[in-house]
Amino acid sequence: MDAGSNVTYIILGGHIEVHRYKYLYFLIMFTAYILIICCNATIICLIIVHKNLHEPMYIFIAALSLNSVLFSTNIYPKLLIDFLSEKQIISYQTCLLQIFLFYTLSLSEFLLLAAMAYDRYVSICKPLQYPTIMRKTTVCVFLVLAWLVPACHIVLPVALNINSKLCHFTLKGIFCNNSMYLLYCVSSTALSVYGGVVLFNIALFPMLFIFFTYTKILIIAYRSSGEVRTKAAQTCLPHLLVLINYSFLLTYDVIIVKLESDFPKTARLVMTLQIVIYSPLCNPIIYGLKMKEISKHLKRLLFPGKVH
Repeated sequence: MDAGSNVTYIILGGHIEVHRYKYLYFLIMFTAYILIICCNATIICLIIVHKNLHEPMYIFIAALSLNSVLFSTNIYPKLLIDFLSEKQIISYQTCLLQIFLFYTLSLSEFLLLAAMAYDRYVSICKPLQYPTIMRKTTVCVFLVLAWLVPACHIVLPVALNINSKLCHFTLKGIFCNNSMYLLYCVSSTALSVYGGVVLFNIALFPMLFIFFTYTKILIIAYRSSGEVRTKAAQTCLPHLLVLINYSFLLTYDVIIVKLESDFPKTARLVMTLQIVIYSPLCNPIIYGLKMKEISKHLKRLLFPGKVH
């Protein structure tokens, strides 16, 4: 705690030889951040500019890209500053804000993927009803709920912990996440139960819903023509790749607290870097390469005159 300003600081102790490799760390993460911003911004701009991409499926993809930009911006600027600083610290209040944004945006990913799964389900399984079900109003409601519901769930435990007493001040991470709860003098059983409920409501339940809808899609596609099967593969495969990737990373983040004492520091750093690099960077690449219409416009942008 800073006695002069009465501000409590948390030491981010997950860095490994940051003073020795700070410029290398900075260069790698700065490059990753620029690539994340550029790749996701390109997908967003393509969807905004081209009218044939003004469909629910592509709007949800644009929302996912925006979510990745916000998620990365919550992590990278502070991380880059830490690499060039003598001390890797963060104020307790800022740490809580970072936790709020980190989990709100992380859980929003699952709800956006669930909305996309529902869109694909209606498109393939109920094509005649698609225009009446997936209206602009429906899409807007899904988008608002995808960000609002996680925020409402996460704000409660964060608000309740604002005045909680800390007995430890070193966080075993490079940014603030659920490891923060190991620093409190008294652990709250009620908040732990609440965290489990949140995890089920906004992560596990959407995953089950996604697998259910994709199972229905695969059954319909298997019984239908080759054109329907091709459409299902082109639109659903990227979503499944993103879901599987993100599920593994979130699973790591949830169980890391349980294995805190046994988990090697280097392995923890590598896995943490995957969370902040792999998903935000791979999502636009997957959609850019696998989604036919986006890929077509992307090729026209990168290779003008060669694609007709």
